[in-house]
Amino acid sequence: MTVYTLPELPYDYAALEPHISGRIMELHHDKHHAAYVAGANAALEALAAAREAGDLGAVNLWEKNLAFNLGGHVNHSVFWQNLSPHGGGEPEGDLAAAINDSFGSFAAFQAHFTATALGIQGSGWAVLAYDSVSGGLVVFQLFDQQGNVPVGTIPLFMVDMWEHAFYLDYLNVKADYLKAVWNIVNWEDVSQRLSDAVSRSHGLIVR
Repeated sequence: MTVYTLPELPYDYAALEPHISGRIMELHHDKHHAAYVAGANAALEALAAAREAGDLGAVNLWEKNLAFNLGGHVNHSVFWQNLSPHGGGEPEGDLAAAINDSFGSFAAFQAHFTATALGIQGSGWAVLAYDSVSGGLVVFQLFDQQGNVPVGTIPLFMVDMWEHAFYLDYLNVKADYLKAVWNIVNWEDVSQRLSDAVSRSHGLIVR
């Protein structure tokens, strides 16, 4: 049972240099992301086998494995698209307006997001998301690959703060890695994700 597949990078391994090296991109995509895809498929297979055998004693283990590995697959699939060799600068249009409405200014958002990313204890992600309940934008820490995600949010922009994402280039200096990321953010992709999120969540009512 193969349900999930590893997406191709939308650019060459070295396309994001000097901000992220080709060596990191190759390892990150071909090894780390691939492992999450394999892990998610293995969890699905184990759950299917457990149902067929009528033995669900380990269902909690396999569901946790699925959540972790599927989180890794989804997060990285967003992350690759969030970056571009032609990125950087500041967002425009509806995304810029939404950021201003929710955070006051792009500079305030950038400071908030940076603090969130650098404040992660252990492994995780910094996330800008659309809140389908309020209609605004929120920033939060995602623990590991799946923990602490607010219900009703749709990720727009994600930065991987696991050490495998930056250590070969920046060692333990996370701040330098994050500064580099701002130079390659694909705001067009983030903008499209906002448009899609608004369209999908239209009419949501919390009772």
